[in-house]
Amino acid sequence: MKGRSAGPLPDTVMVVHGPGAFDCGDVARLQALLGPGRTVVAGVMARTAAEESGLPVVFDGGIPGAVIARERGRVFLVNRGKTPESGKIFGEIVASRLPHGRPLVQLECSSNTVFAWNGGEEDRRFGRLLADATGFTLEEAPAGSPREGKERAIRGCIPGEAVLVEGIVIGTAIGETVVIRSEGGRIEAVSGLRPKLHGFEKLARMGKPDLDRAWCKSGPVRRARPKRGSGAPSMGRILVIDHCGHDLYRSLSPGICGVLAIGDDTTAVCGHICAHLGVPVFGIVDGDPDGLVASGFAPGSVIAEVVDGTDDETGRELAGQVPGCPVAWDDWVARAVSLLGSRCRVTRPAVD
Repeated sequence: MKGRSAGPLPDTVMVVHGPGAFDCGDVARLQALLGPGRTVVAGVMARTAAEESGLPVVFDGGIPGAVIARERGRVFLVNRGKTPESGKIFGEIVASRLPHGRPLVQLECSSNTVFAWNGGEEDRRFGRLLADATGFTLEEAPAGSPREGKERAIRGCIPGEAVLVEGIVIGTAIGETVVIRSEGGRIEAVSGLRPKLHGFEKLARMGKPDLDRAWCKSGPVRRARPKRGSGAPSMGRILVIDHCGHDLYRSLSPGICGVLAIGDDTTAVCGHICAHLGVPVFGIVDGDPDGLVASGFAPGSVIAEVVDGTDDETGRELAGQVPGCPVAWDDWVARAVSLLGSRCRVTRPAVD
């Protein structure tokens, strides 16, 4: 990343999406080079990567478009897509959903490009300022308007990778574009997808999402391994997360001593997020993970692989045994293992 210093830009807000920009050092370099007044983090795994980085940031649980819409003044989006094409597609989606045709300036670190989406003269000047400061190429692009209708296209997929809707894996991509639709109160696959029926069932139990606004993505949510930390109390409340690992941050609090995670990918995501917080996880799995994150767990974690029944049934049974009052984590784990008996194969995940 070469350029000339733009000087500190205290009147600007840098909104960062995704963990890649932190894991690859982009955010640290941009903060030093541009001196934004605030750096706001959007997304779950971006928050994990940001916390591990130790950089000065503000966390916002909203999606990037909502975060940008709430900010005033000069705002720019920082992203590192898994490929340059997917990074541009992501920026176009965000820009197309901003209210009242609001322009968007995007720094796409996978291609070293500054995209000026739907910008006027002032926005082009701002994009040029950022391009000159970073050494990126400036590209002006129209984003258009979001399509309204029953179908949703998920572009930029790589065949063989998992496809998610609202954090639930619904299948494996078999093409570069996956099309899904809303039909009869349910979401179903149209093309480009090898469906995972269990995933669609989980999505139905959550309630039919608005396809125009749903969080859809493909591929891993984070490639870097988590950093291990400490800090969870040995005694406290146990948090239950049932197939919605991306909701973990909304419920975590200092009084949590451990997490009961139901589902393979939920266990992986919860373990990854909780590793750097030092919070152990008791995961109920059935052996069909989709590789959404690099493995990582805090000391005291347990994985129970179901050999008789399903992770849904077993997990909900165990969730019913979680007390509403503080408990010692090790004591509860011992009782849970005893309750599961021969129905599960219990292991302790390796901790680096």
